[in-house]
This record gives sequence, structure tokens and C-alpha cells, in this order.
Amino acid sequence: MHKNFLCLKDCSADELNYLLRRAIKLKSRFKAGEVYRPFEGKVLAMLFEKASTRTRVSFEAGMAQLGGTSIYLNTSETQLKNEETIEDTARAVSRMVDLVMIRTGPHSRLEAFAKESEVPVINGLTNDSHPCQVMGDIMSFIEKRGSIKGAVVTWIGDANNVLYSWLYAASILGFKVHISAPPGYSINPTQVPDNDDCYDFFLSPEEAAEGADLVTTDNWRSCGYDENQAKRQSKSARWQVNETVMKAAKPDALFMHCLPAFRGQEVSSEVIDGPQSVVWDEAENRLHFQKALMEYLLLGRIEDV
Repeated sequence: MHKNFLCLKDCSADELNYLLRRAIKLKSRFKAGEVYRPFEGKVLAMLFEKASTRTRVSFEAGMAQLGGTSIYLNTSETQLKNEETIEDTARAVSRMVDLVMIRTGPHSRLEAFAKESEVPVINGLTNDSHPCQVMGDIMSFIEKRGSIKGAVVTWIGDANNVLYSWLYAASILGFKVHISAPPGYSINPTQVPDNDDCYDFFLSPEEAAEGADLVTTDNWRSCGYDENQAKRQSKSARWQVNETVMKAAKPDALFMHCLPAFRGQEVSSEVIDGPQSVVWDEAENRLHFQKALMEYLLLGRIEDV
């Protein structure tokens, strides 16, 4: 039976720690110019029902670096646009490729595909979860500061798919998430870990950031929401990550953002372009974590870690 990577709650600490170690190792080899192509003849299908820059480039480049090839499938260019079911798409596509990545809306749609797939399926984003993003972020933290166990991660802004993945990561890997969200935009209790010891709520961004090792946010155009953006931005204005917020965190606290960022909205230019920001390392590390993930799903553990 093949493995999937749909949500962090399905993973153990041992699996996630292995993937992080392996990602760092693969990155080191890549930077040293080592050629490593275990995927010769392997094909990745990438099904995009939501557009993306970083997700497409990181998966496509990662597959190429490992010696495989990838096929880009946009919903508008497939029979899904003609109401073929996601299950039938899965039954057909998974007989022709070795691995599938899906970026879609409802998490149930990802699960329906995975249930019928004959090959491993990776969550490239759903409305409820963005596990590859958060694991790339944690990899970036480890590179800069060492183990994330016991650390404080501050999330500022509305609750969304990225935050929910942070919460599951915290529950599994043993760190704490401080949350400060605008009224009406806090977490959905049905989408969080049973272990509520891994997160706390704060009224103001400054309170949430106090003592933080990492401050992170996302833009105010959250996936899965159709609300008028001007209204959403107006309600969120107080929750900008700016220099005042970063000063409340530890002096060496990092700043992350899953991108794309809108300077002057959820983050000030001074912060995202400042010395504490590691957003470009974070973006690159999606590539290396996903290489480790694809390797694990297709080849199992590689003990040369």
C-alpha cells in the first residue's frame, strides 16, 4: 500500500524529523554540485485547480533535479472542466504516472482523489491545509536556529490553511504557536489538533509576539474565502507585522511569510526586506523539502542521512 502526504496530522514525529533531515542533506548535496538522479523514468503529474508560482516551480524543478519528468495539468485544460469526476480522473491519471501532486480547494476533493489513486498523492494546498509550506518553513528555522522543539512561533493574521498546518506541526514536533487574529477570523475548532496545549490566543499582535523565536503571517487573501477583499483588509489592518511587532519578539527572532506578500498590508516593507526576514530561504526550501518527500514516497527511507 502506497503512502500519501495529505495532512500533517497523518504523520508521526519520526517521519517528519526524517524528512527534515533528509531535505537538509539533499540541499547540501545540490549546493555542492552533486548529481543525484534516482527518479530516471519517473513521472509526476501536477494537477492545479488553484494557480501558483512557487508550488509549480518547486515541484517541477525538484522532479527534474532528481532525474524525473513532470506533467502540468490545469483544470481548464482537462476533462474536469467538463464535469468528469475527480475520482475518475484519479483512476485514469494514476495508471499513467508514478506520483501526483494536487493543489485544490476543498480538502475533501484531495481525499477523494487519493482514495482512488494507485500512486502516492501529495497535498500542494487545500483550503484546510498546506503541509509542504509549513515543513519548508520549519526546515528554514532549523537551518538558522537549530531544533524547533520548545520554540515559540507567532502567527499574526486570520486563521487559514497555513496556520492549521502550523498547529498540527506544533502538536507533533513539540513547539508552541501564539495566535493573534482579527475578530471574526480566528480558528475553526474542527480543524485543530486535540492537543490544545500547543497553542494560545492573544488579543494584540504585540502580545502574541512577545518572546517569539519566529513571527510569521500570510496575505489577507486567504484561500477558500470569497469575501470582499476591501472589507477583509479593513478588518485586518491592525494585524500588520511591522517593526513594533518584531521588537516585541526575541532580538534574534526570524520573520517568515509563505508568499506572495503585499507590502504595506499584512507586512511592512521594513520587516520583509529587513535583516530578520528569511522569506527567500523559506521559498527555496520548499524545493528541497519536496524533493525529500517525493523520494520518501517513491523509494522509502534512504538511510544515508
